[in-house]
Amino acid sequence: MPTPPKLTDEQRRAALEKAAIARRVRAEMKARLKMGSLTLGELLEQADEDPIVAKIKVLAVLESLPGVGKVTARRKMEELNIAESRRLSGLGPQQREKVLKEFS
Repeated sequence: MPTPPKLTDEQRRAALEKAAIARRVRAEMKARLKMGSLTLGELLEQADEDPIVAKIKVLAVLESLPGVGKVTARRKMEELNIAESRRLSGLGPQQREKVLKEFS
């Protein structure tokens, strides 16, 4: 296994800050989905523009939808032939259409 790159304290601090911002943004999007102030369609549109949002896993998004739990989300993803590791940016046009049709 290769060793991680040597970073200065400043570079490490910047990387940690960037990661914290990304986690915060993703958590906020999932919370807005859960509350209903953001639709799945709007989130997918935002994923096209924002690379941070695009890296959210589809499974996490589906689990954040009101009335959809972990079991239901996994079953639906299996039915739609979407891998559990797939991120929003990795969804193809037909997969997006199927997800929107199923959960809208």
